Amino acid sequence: MFDKIRIVVINFQTPDLLKTAIESFRKFYPTSKMMIIDNGSKDNSREVIERMRRAIPKYMTTLLFDSNIYHGPAMNQAMNAAKEEYVFFLDSDTEIKQGGFLEPMLAKLESSATAYGIGRQITVNKRGFSAKTGITLLAPAYMMLRRRPYPNFPPFEHHGQPVLKNFVVAQQMGYTLKSFPIENFIDHQWRGTASRFGYGLGWRGKIDFVLNKLGF
Repeated sequence: MFDKIRIVVINFQTPDLLKTAIESFRKFYPTSKMMIIDNGSKDNSREVIERMRRAIPKYMTTLLFDSNIYHGPAMNQAMNAAKEEYVFFLDSDTEIKQGGFLEPMLAKLESSATAYGIGRQITVNKRGFSAKTGITLLAPAYMMLRRRPYPNFPPFEHHGQPVLKNFVVAQQMGYTLKSFPIENFIDHQWRGTASRFGYGLGWRGKIDFVLNKLGF
């Protein structure tokens, strides 16, 4: 079963968080195949990643970028590079508290030909900000996706909600996003990397923030 899934973790200069995420995950899923992506880190992240890879070369591959292409584009690269049927994205600022989530998530995805992804459902407005009603997304911090339909939709992008356009089009085309209480199994710091280095969205992010506040 686990041969169908590639676990993807993206790091940018938070090797301490990454180590916790990887070690806590492998405590429950020691033979799952992982892909660790480093987004051009200039600290000792590469050394930490290489030590982990050497310890489990059978189960870990790496994708190392020369510069920071940011989280969404790195997710896109992972979807293009993976060969497995399913990709499970796990943020580097997470810690797995309980196992037993991959199995039911996979079973629920495989029960429907139109199921594209599964995880914690969130609701956002057209700019990607949290809203009571609006667009249904999956929290990208911990979600499982069916890889094959991905090229039919807009790629994940550098954005506060990198999955926004992708999920909108997927649902317009008849695919569904399934709900699963993944937050009961995994602790997520939220903004573990962004709190140290920001989102790197520049003026676009500021404009989106202002327009959202104004109700546009």
